[in-house]
Amino acid sequence: MLMGRRSPRPMQSFNRFRTSYEADLGRALRGSGQDADFFTRAKARALLELTHRHLGDPGVLDVLDVGCGIGSTDTELLPVFRGVTGVDLSEALLERAAERNPGARYDSYSGGRLPYDDGAFEVVFAFCVLHHVPPRERPLLVGEMRRVTRAGGLVVIGEHNPLNPLTRLVVSRCAFDDDALLLSAREAERLMRGAGLGRLERRHILVLPSERRVARAIDAWLGALPIGAQYVVAGRPSPA
Repeated sequence: MLMGRRSPRPMQSFNRFRTSYEADLGRALRGSGQDADFFTRAKARALLELTHRHLGDPGVLDVLDVGCGIGSTDTELLPVFRGVTGVDLSEALLERAAERNPGARYDSYSGGRLPYDDGAFEVVFAFCVLHHVPPRERPLLVGEMRRVTRAGGLVVIGEHNPLNPLTRLVVSRCAFDDDALLLSAREAERLMRGAGLGRLERRHILVLPSERRVARAIDAWLGALPIGAQYVVAGRPSPA
């Protein structure tokens, strides 16, 4: 399926997936050999590795999950970070996130300016969010992510890799991805540069969807090649 010919839906329409989110995702992932929790753990692990490498101990850091959905990633981060906050346009998904993660803070967002002060967080990330955002609005969102990140902090974008045919297959059969406009890692990097973020890392992940140690080693070895199911791009606010 060719991406880029449809308009992303208003994010509030994700409210209709409040009760079916996991089931819809599970159906899309059928045949991948892993469930949704596996992919959530892989992305959380990538974020934690980036945090440790560039900032140190996450136990003294506050993290913001932009487009948090039902808070799946936050469940992995709560035991590790000092504070976990999520923000989303969908009130229904935020309710699910708060039920799932009572130790996190969740805020609604109507678009435009994120409801936080400048430099409020050390780590700000958005996983599989930008492909739902109209391309003309992506620079604003990434710019807001930069604004709420403190000097010397970390901004991370994680997305589906449009060059991976299995990823495209999963996206094509996911009910809440029927509006997806996938973007490449280079496009994500351009958005970061446009927002005044200096590149720290770009890495593809999930070359082999497995928890085995050898699979993780292969992932690390081949991370520079655009063949993994997803990718992460990390940047740091440039000095003023």
